[in-house]
Amino acid sequence: MFAADEASRRLGIELLGHGEGTARLRMTVTSAMVNGHGIAHGGYVFLLADTAFACACNSHGPVTVAAGADIVFVAPAREGDVLVATAEERTRYGRSGVYDVSVRRGEEVIAEFRGRSRSLRGTAKDTTADPAADGTPGTTTKESR
Repeated sequence: MFAADEASRRLGIELLGHGEGTARLRMTVTSAMVNGHGIAHGGYVFLLADTAFACACNSHGPVTVAAGADIVFVAPAREGDVLVATAEERTRYGRSGVYDVSVRRGEEVIAEFRGRSRSLRGTAKDTTADPAADGTPGTTTKESR
């Protein structure tokens, strides 16, 4: 999945490692990523965390997308800082999952991100045919119609 992620690769994001439900990525803050306050624009920090989340939640096979995400900015990053985002799966249930991503500069936490994922039906390794297999029996979703 990361090899096809043109946006992340063009920003210099590197995949350092990955496994089932995990991923570790690195990005250096460039002058183009700094806002009017002289700190890394939050959108770039979010993008790094979101890319780590995407790599972790897609590690199981089916195409998986974000259903939602939140970020807490803890400390500013500046031009030249090397940021590392580490994503870890917290839980998977049905076609959904929850993942936490810590973005650090060295040992210092820059941001904490929580992403909620949803695997798409009919994609690689996804053999889910039962509309209720997402763990919510009795519900009808647009996908199950």
